[in-house]
Amino acid sequence: MTKKSKKKTWDLVPAPESTSHVNIQSEYGLFINGKFQKSKKGKMYDTINPANEKKIAKITEATKADVDTAVLAAKKAYDNVWSKMTGAERGKYIYRIARILQERAREFAVIESMDGGKPIRESRDIDIPLAANHFFYYAGWADKLDYAFPNQKIKPHGVAGQITPWNFPLLMAAWKIAPALATGNTIVLKPAETTSLTTLLLAEVIQEAGLPPGVVNIVTGHGPVGAHIVNHAKVNKIAFTGSTGVGKYIHNALAGTDKSMTLELGGKGANIIFEDAAIDQAVEGIVNGIFFNQGHVCCAGSRLFVQESIQKEVLKKLKHRISTLIVGDPLDKNTDIGAINSNKQLKVIKDYVKIGQKEGADMYVGEQVLPKKGFWCAPTLFTNVSQSHIISKEEIFGPVLAIQSFRTVAEVIKKANNTPYGLSAGIWTDKGSKLFNMSSQLKAGVIWGNTFNKFDPGSPFGGYKESGFGREGGMHGLADYIKT
Repeated sequence: MTKKSKKKTWDLVPAPESTSHVNIQSEYGLFINGKFQKSKKGKMYDTINPANEKKIAKITEATKADVDTAVLAAKKAYDNVWSKMTGAERGKYIYRIARILQERAREFAVIESMDGGKPIRESRDIDIPLAANHFFYYAGWADKLDYAFPNQKIKPHGVAGQITPWNFPLLMAAWKIAPALATGNTIVLKPAETTSLTTLLLAEVIQEAGLPPGVVNIVTGHGPVGAHIVNHAKVNKIAFTGSTGVGKYIHNALAGTDKSMTLELGGKGANIIFEDAAIDQAVEGIVNGIFFNQGHVCCAGSRLFVQESIQKEVLKKLKHRISTLIVGDPLDKNTDIGAINSNKQLKVIKDYVKIGQKEGADMYVGEQVLPKKGFWCAPTLFTNVSQSHIISKEEIFGPVLAIQSFRTVAEVIKKANNTPYGLSAGIWTDKGSKLFNMSSQLKAGVIWGNTFNKFDPGSPFGGYKESGFGREGGMHGLADYIKT
């Protein structure tokens, strides 16, 4: 059974962000040893704007030989320069990167939205400022590692291979690059093939900051490029954010080696609303947790558990709220839900929606008029969902919310923990004691109280079970880049 929301009673005048200040090259090479260079044998592919399917630029597909060159450049920079530099000197370089990012924030925000499809409000107000803040934060730690790890003799791993996803391209790069640099490692990073532009723009920032050649290298391309990095004999540490399937491949590939690794993988976050919660605030938190980011967040609150006594009220308010959401041009400041990152991901979402209908759940879809060009998905709710439904168990990575009810604390804890993932959860209640009791029993790496999807450079992030292991952010984020 499918229901449509009522049409909105108003239309907002478009307020598009200008692109006149943005400078995008027609082609991008690989960033190796401090400069952009062409691949000798690698081909090029198009990166497109998911909102209109227009080509933005051509990106280089790195070869195994290119990865070898990048790793050797990183090894040389580690041996000769970076590992010998004092923490205070390293901190100065990291601080410069942060300052330049701030100065170019508007440009980065526009390109992030063009390349990834996310609303400009999210890129401008969350992604770019938070990326800069991570560089600021770890710049401060660079000369204080003895305080972070007292009475221990610490040493960098060496060359860190890093692979980032398409949902937070610049932010994930900052999460990985900043602590690696602060602890004295050098880097070979591969961004997601569909959202490489802001990472390549970050290479320009690294040049401008005067970072020694080879300290940070960026190679672009598809899955095989990441596999070359993972399996390279001279790479000492792997940091990966992405799907659980690829994470398992990396884990198996590195088993029996002396390489260190951190994996931040998928999630199926539980958002739990108790009858004593501030319901309007909770409804807005639900929307923020799953719809404003198109569901493109591994820690998205894609499972909603509502206490039975307030279920009707919450559903009524939630349906009304999604009927007001604006789906459209990511560069429009009015837009709430942008484009799905790729046609491939849109197909995955649509397949899960069909599965949800086939399983017998009731579907409620926002009646937003979707643009004809581009990759779009209206906000979607599923009610009458059970624990056995696939849509309540598997990560969809789209604006699709599976809703269940509960009666008691014990019941909702059991339901929320009934997943192979363990990345995030949210609790909405007026009782602090209930919040602390719940948080001690929920099997999730990050738990928010009366909010959702809030991040800070000083707070560690990560999961366990099939959501991976290791932490990024905070002092904990330093630990995975050192040997003791």
